[in-house]
Amino acid sequence: MTQEFIKFGKREITMDEPFAPGHRGCIGCGEALAVRLAMKALGRDVVIANATGCIEIISSPLPDTSWQVPWIHTLFENTAAVASGVESGLKVLQRKGRIPQKHVDIVAIGGDGATADIGIQALSGALERGHDFIYLCFDNEAYMNTGIQRSSATPYGASTTTAPAGKTSIGQQTQKKNMPAIAVAHGIPYVATASPSFPFDMMEKVKKAADVEGPAYVHILSVCDTGWRTPTNLSVTIGRLAVQTGIFPLYEVENGVYKLNVDKDLKPVADYLKKQGRFRHLSDDEIQKIQDRVTEEYAKLKAKVAG
Repeated sequence: MTQEFIKFGKREITMDEPFAPGHRGCIGCGEALAVRLAMKALGRDVVIANATGCIEIISSPLPDTSWQVPWIHTLFENTAAVASGVESGLKVLQRKGRIPQKHVDIVAIGGDGATADIGIQALSGALERGHDFIYLCFDNEAYMNTGIQRSSATPYGASTTTAPAGKTSIGQQTQKKNMPAIAVAHGIPYVATASPSFPFDMMEKVKKAADVEGPAYVHILSVCDTGWRTPTNLSVTIGRLAVQTGIFPLYEVENGVYKLNVDKDLKPVADYLKKQGRFRHLSDDEIQKIQDRVTEEYAKLKAKVAG
């Protein structure tokens, strides 16, 4: 298959679309954009194991599919286990000469619920065993597919249907689980955070994850205009603000060494929070509390980078 490319300055991006248009994602869906970019970075020599969630639902309405590559729908809890089995099976088939010797990227895809909550045991096991696969977490910070229920990746102060803001509640009362740090703790070769609002950074990280021998984990912030209650034309802007305020810093960890990819003076977190309906109930005192935590956590990250 001959590929065509389009140039952006010194960079070239393939015109091929392994994740085809025509899916049923919401208007302005940051997750669909993120999957599209990830697949452009990965190409077609892949096998995808996709957990139940938004991406699975919007991309595979029977009898249609947006997937132009081998794709397996798995349950919430076993995506990494399925990817582990595929990776091991391909090794055996190639060793026995049943299929040609060829590198195939094994990719597990899950949302924050399938990653940080229901599927964390399978993910931890696959990372610990050292399978040669890529895990992509598309994090929209709640169970959006089934009605905007809170997950352990929902940030403090966000209002969801199962942690609603009210007279006696600010909404989510726990802090967002730090999944990249959990992945790093497994001692794997590559961990990164990414955002489709920084498309070249994201594609380069997904490609780097694919080139690594062993497990790689990429945590991708995926703006959900439905669940976050934001205008559909602001998904990219809000994703950029998440990085620019330090709410979601972009960094990578290669063999335990931290590198910060975007490091500028941080904007106030209020610039990010006040554009989203899920945070509109927060008082100035609560916003300051969030600001203080972001400042503290960002300083800890920079200390790790300084090493």
